[in-house]
Amino acid sequence: MDILVLYYSRHGATRLLADCVAQGIDSVHGAAARLRTVPSVSPVVEVAAPKVPPAGAPYVEPIDLAECGGIALGSPTRFGNMAAPLKHFLDSTSGQWMSGVLAGKPACVFTTTSSLHGGQEATLLSMMLPLLHHGMLLVGIPYTEPDLTTTRSGGTPYGASHFAPHGEPPGVRDEERRLAHALGQRLARAALKLGA
Repeated sequence: MDILVLYYSRHGATRLLADCVAQGIDSVHGAAARLRTVPSVSPVVEVAAPKVPPAGAPYVEPIDLAECGGIALGSPTRFGNMAAPLKHFLDSTSGQWMSGVLAGKPACVFTTTSSLHGGQEATLLSMMLPLLHHGMLLVGIPYTEPDLTTTRSGGTPYGASHFAPHGEPPGVRDEERRLAHALGQRLARAALKLGA
């Protein structure tokens, strides 16, 4: 079963966390991560992104939503909210909402930020709202994961997170990696149980 890992990443940190979630999904027998991204949006409406990204994951298409058994949704934090490119894509999914293609499927969320108190949990909650409107079932990280109580950087019960200090090269810390991996595993297991 394919599990969609859909993210937007401007500087690479969210892409690294997406890779960790995907590795967790891939570690569950019968599940496979399908990495997809969204194009940047321009403040100038006449400018369009190329049809194919120059590197990294392909752009998401409506068929990815229909074919997935679940979704992991990731975004950098922008003032306590998801980044505009991801919100722009979600705003275009009214057709999928009307058809109910995502209803009953599991979902989880993850985020990155360059400031320690930059609104990670608010961002995770903001990403949950459209998923709930689609009728998706949310999966978080339980406190049975030991890293959740000992991490000094990223990780919340709402979803995986990563603190990437401004100016430092992107790099996911060990506890953040384990929490993202665990979140991917929980999502994959839920998708397999619900899809059976």
